[in-house]
Amino acid sequence: MSDAGYDHAAVERRWQEAWDEADVYRTPDDVDDPTYVLGMYPYPSGKLHMGHVRNYTITDAYARFRRMQGDHVLHPMGWDAFGLPAENAAKERDTNPRDWTFDCIDTMRDQMESMGFGYDWDREIATCVPEYYRWNQWLFERFHEEGLVERRDAEVNWCPHCETVLADEQVEGEAELCWRCDTPVETRELEQWFLKITEYADELLEAIDDLEGWPNSVRQMQRNWIGRQYGSEVDFEVSEAPRASSGRGEGNEPREYGPVTAFTTRIDTIHGATFFALAPDHPISEELAEENEDVRRFIEEEADPDGDEPNGVETGLTATNPVTGDEIPVFVADFVLSDVGTGALMAVPGHDERDHAFAEKHDLDIVPVIAPEPEDGEEPQAPDVEDAAYTEDGVLINSGDYSGLDSETARERLTEDIDSAEEAKQYQLRDWGISRQRYWGTPIPVVHCDDCGPVTVPEEDLPVELPEFINTTGNPLDAAEEWKETTCPECGADATRETDTMDTFVDSSWYFLRYVSPGLEDAPFDRERANDWMPVDQYVGGIEHAVMHLLYSRFFTKVLADHEGLEHREPFENLLAQGMVQLEGEKMSKSKGNVVSPQRIVEEYGADTARLFMMQAAQPERDFDWSEEGVRSTNAFLGRLKEMIEDFTAEEPDGEYDAVARYVENEIEATIAIATDEYDDLTFNKALRETQDLVRTLRQYAEYAEPHAETYERGLSAVVRLLSPVAPHLTEELYDRLGHDEFVVDAAWPTATVDRDRVEKRRRLVENTREDVRDIIEVAGIEDPQAIDVVVAPDWKYDALEIAIESDADNLIGELMQESHIREQGDAAADYGQDLQAEREALSMTLDPEEEHEALEAAAWLLEREFDAPVRVLRADEADESVLKNAEPGRPAIEIEN
Repeated sequence: MSDAGYDHAAVERRWQEAWDEADVYRTPDDVDDPTYVLGMYPYPSGKLHMGHVRNYTITDAYARFRRMQGDHVLHPMGWDAFGLPAENAAKERDTNPRDWTFDCIDTMRDQMESMGFGYDWDREIATCVPEYYRWNQWLFERFHEEGLVERRDAEVNWCPHCETVLADEQVEGEAELCWRCDTPVETRELEQWFLKITEYADELLEAIDDLEGWPNSVRQMQRNWIGRQYGSEVDFEVSEAPRASSGRGEGNEPREYGPVTAFTTRIDTIHGATFFALAPDHPISEELAEENEDVRRFIEEEADPDGDEPNGVETGLTATNPVTGDEIPVFVADFVLSDVGTGALMAVPGHDERDHAFAEKHDLDIVPVIAPEPEDGEEPQAPDVEDAAYTEDGVLINSGDYSGLDSETARERLTEDIDSAEEAKQYQLRDWGISRQRYWGTPIPVVHCDDCGPVTVPEEDLPVELPEFINTTGNPLDAAEEWKETTCPECGADATRETDTMDTFVDSSWYFLRYVSPGLEDAPFDRERANDWMPVDQYVGGIEHAVMHLLYSRFFTKVLADHEGLEHREPFENLLAQGMVQLEGEKMSKSKGNVVSPQRIVEEYGADTARLFMMQAAQPERDFDWSEEGVRSTNAFLGRLKEMIEDFTAEEPDGEYDAVARYVENEIEATIAIATDEYDDLTFNKALRETQDLVRTLRQYAEYAEPHAETYERGLSAVVRLLSPVAPHLTEELYDRLGHDEFVVDAAWPTATVDRDRVEKRRRLVENTREDVRDIIEVAGIEDPQAIDVVVAPDWKYDALEIAIESDADNLIGELMQESHIREQGDAAADYGQDLQAEREALSMTLDPEEEHEALEAAAWLLEREFDAPVRVLRADEADESVLKNAEPGRPAIEIEN
């Protein structure tokens, strides 16, 4: 029993059992285009944390709202069940990852059910079962058939602690740490399987503009990660520097390395290239390392591409500038990367900060060839590049026939004029290396044959299932000798299975499609149903997945659209990246010892309290601080609401329908209209604030007078339904108490026909008037007001305000005086016109005078209740002139009798 007076455990258990018995959350297969609401499925780590609770409360609340709006709703849940943490946990506990994972799933499923999340559990999936991961393997083979899979040697990110490869996206921060364990990542050369996501780089980038329902921050992160740049490729002839003759004939001729292609976005600066740089793993660099000890030592011992300063070693080679014919020195430099551009670049220290730093260190020439745009008729002046590079576009100088051209024109001309130059583009995005040296993942369906090479496993032999877990160092699949030994599907000879498993982001790149037909046995998803039900209408998850899961999911969806008949090229129409739950300004984490257990909160206060507190604390995108005081306050609010409804149903009131009831009815309409808009926008905190304000108004109404039963009941019923997406258990209890036979989850959402703009003007008018009365009483020192008159402004002032808002005349007063009914007001009109002129930029329309009178008259009871004095709301023709002169539209005059 909580302090608020109700047994939340009994209420929650009762309604969870009732929902289960009625199967209220199941989505039939034959519905047309349900609203698809999805939270990113969790890794089964053993227990829910507050981040999970917030994420899944958001999706659950929205799914319930859409269902009450009359939609069929698809709201499934599953488990991102493969991954290294389970494997490590199994090793530590001398068990196996499968048992560990399913124990965690059972625990987390129970916790989700205790939170009242309305999932269709018939659609539950777990990526670690063969029935799911066989389709990972099938998709791998389909990608392979379409030329989107490649096996090659590559430098990869290697975590020595996890003993596995990491994708670029899994290496975090400037320190380049493993995203799982924070171990510094190393570089290794390994043969790996890659999915050729770069084939879709242009579409992935260009389609971002169409993702209007995604946060701009996520869209920009994807743009940056894809990193497309336009520029030019141009050849420099590279050779050994000429040698002095020693009389030994042909052996003395300098070695020619031929043309080496460099990529540049600034070919307009080519006249200022004073050195040429090669990546440490460029073929020429590797060849030089075999015979040049300085180059070898630099590549093997000194090169640090992540260092603070660019480093390099001179090679003794020269590169011939194709425009000037100058021979410039060639360096092997660690700031040049083989997988960015061509692995070779022309260096222009005068106009690139990194090149400038390198040139200063190695005492190389720094030549300005771009000047700022001059004033009309003036000559361009060379910038001072001694201390820093000038990196902006401008006008070419020191560039021969090209001097005087602007940068853009020069880029076009130089690309056309240089024989070897051509337009090019490059990307930061790299192909997705999916090979992982671990056990707990999808086996890559390939066997290696000495004669046939790598051969994919026939479809009829899928899935390739994982063998029993062997607790060993390194990759347990390497130790599974019996499992590894097989025969080649092509020639029948002895062969070995691939022991790498797939990156778990493969699992999550299409799981949202599996939910539409989770039991399908002959395809990964039902194509017809997926075409009807996709894309996901509302997706919710952490922004940390912006350039991993979300990008990979977009890639998979586009491939499936091209080759498997999927009619949608984007998986998620709307995306919400929810903020973190913090404690005293810091993210909750076990290492910091600041974790708040959701289970404790549910046991002590109930799931509804936890859900309501989290949703009202902040907008879903914002971080917010957990507050035990806030939890207790939320729990007390629910208790008070329960008491209000119990009091109403125990003895129904018998009040009159009067001005007070009319005010309450208007507030009910306003609350419904505003809360509905906010739910639709997923700004739940605003919807809940509106609803709680209505509860406060209803309570004040019941304290002030005998409520009108129908009005009061409508208000309570509206509150219960407006709260039900967030606090589903207690609202089921209260909806039942109000005499309804259906579940509140199946009830129709309350509707209202009011205009939100007029509602907000009316509320602002009432609140400003109440505040003005308070200020007058305080300033005048009135201890016991005897009567309060509120006077609405005369009609002509509303007309004058409208003219002032619509007019662009310099002489506003003159324009006002053209209206005879305003001119007749004499000095009063002139004075008001001056006021309007002074406030012209801030003016806005108010309600008309009759609407103002009606709104204030309906709200008069609030003033009477607060100040314990009778209140009159007067029209202009009912008031004394001495009071009326102070009345303005939206700001009535006030007279208080002391």
